[in-house]
Amino acid sequence: MTIALDDDQRYRVVASRDARFDGWFVVAVRTTGIYCRPSCPSITPKRANVTFFRSAAAAVHGGYRACRRCRPDVTPGSPEWNVRGDIVGRAMTLIQDGVVDRAGVPGLARRVGFSTRQLNRILTTELGAGPLAIALDARVRNARTLIETTDLSFSEIAFAAGFGSIRQFNDAIRSAFALTPTELRGRRRTPTGGGWLTVTLPAREPYDARQVLRFLAARAIAGVESASEDRYVRTLRLPHGPGVVDVRPLDGRPALLASLRLADLRDLAPAVNRVRRLFDLDADPVAVRAVLGDDPVLAPLVAANPGLRVPGTVDPFETAVRAVIGQQVSVAAARTVAGRLVAAAGSAVDPVSGLERLFPSPDEVLAVPDEAFGMPTSRRETLRRLSSAVMAGDVSLELGADRDRLREELRAVRGIGPWTADYVAMRCGDPDGWLPTDLGVTSALTRHGLAAGAAESWRPWRAYAMHHLWTKGST
Repeated sequence: MTIALDDDQRYRVVASRDARFDGWFVVAVRTTGIYCRPSCPSITPKRANVTFFRSAAAAVHGGYRACRRCRPDVTPGSPEWNVRGDIVGRAMTLIQDGVVDRAGVPGLARRVGFSTRQLNRILTTELGAGPLAIALDARVRNARTLIETTDLSFSEIAFAAGFGSIRQFNDAIRSAFALTPTELRGRRRTPTGGGWLTVTLPAREPYDARQVLRFLAARAIAGVESASEDRYVRTLRLPHGPGVVDVRPLDGRPALLASLRLADLRDLAPAVNRVRRLFDLDADPVAVRAVLGDDPVLAPLVAANPGLRVPGTVDPFETAVRAVIGQQVSVAAARTVAGRLVAAAGSAVDPVSGLERLFPSPDEVLAVPDEAFGMPTSRRETLRRLSSAVMAGDVSLELGADRDRLREELRAVRGIGPWTADYVAMRCGDPDGWLPTDLGVTSALTRHGLAAGAAESWRPWRAYAMHHLWTKGST
């Protein structure tokens, strides 16, 4: 589902300064050469002087620079990429995770199953910018974060953000912000220090961060995670090395404060992207409410918790392993068993806040002796078959994977049924994920006198409907 607005409707959004549309598009003013978020508090420009772009990257590609007042480069990401499972949505997910920086546009094209030329044409047609321009916009935003929060030299920042040279770095910063790196550093916040980077991660209102934190706290695995209603800390397995993130909600604001400790600063983009996905920061609660709020059963639940989110994942393989472990056992029991697996197989990292392990990789799971699994033989062998399938490429457990194909590949692994496959797809970003055989779901439907087919009217937000039902069932 997307919001189809024409330019006149977009202008009315800008005139009303409606923050709900921040991230859906940006507005560029031809007379000033500046682009803004829709909610920019500056004087509304004349209709004849504005151009609308689907993304900040397209505006920069068109020769505009970011407004210094409303900072359109730090708005929530477009919720469209959460909903769309097509090539554009998958490509945007992968670009945000830094795939272009690591594997180039050809590597991105291979991941989505298209040629480089086809991918460039599709993204340019849809978004007004190709994958290189979109990746460049992400590099610029990462560079700005490093400039404002660290004392690193500009050459170190240029390398960490993915630029090929200092000249390219300087030109990109100047083009995007009309400021040099030196001028940006002069305007910066106080550096974090101690090897930590601190970034603010905005969400759309309303946002119930503590609902997500409660969900994560109930499932937190010793050695990997620590969670409460006010804080979440975990280790991260990132492309260039391990990391740790410490997340806290910001009172009075729909945002999180995330402090990151990274072994390699090139992992800033994927770390931020994965935290955003874990906390479902780019969701559009207005669109969810428009569908679920009209349902007589769900309407009271949505009204009581309009900021509910569907927790995602920082590692699809980890989520799949946890789902298999959790088959037919309680959440607490699954957490205990997962903790034993982590202790037996997880790679050690420098301890932070009592966390000292990464969640095991597929090869590490395969190396665990029988006695260390602490689970029935059938489940242990399912985990081994899953790990082997991932290593062989038969199961694509990665961010940006095709959701329907992911379900099919998981179900092809002996021991993994529909519930597990659907749960993994939901946690990997499918907003329409639905678990028709889940005990909590079937109990809720029965309690409200609803047939199984009632959920069809909740598309494409059945995952949100399910979490509302789960939350109600736990109170």
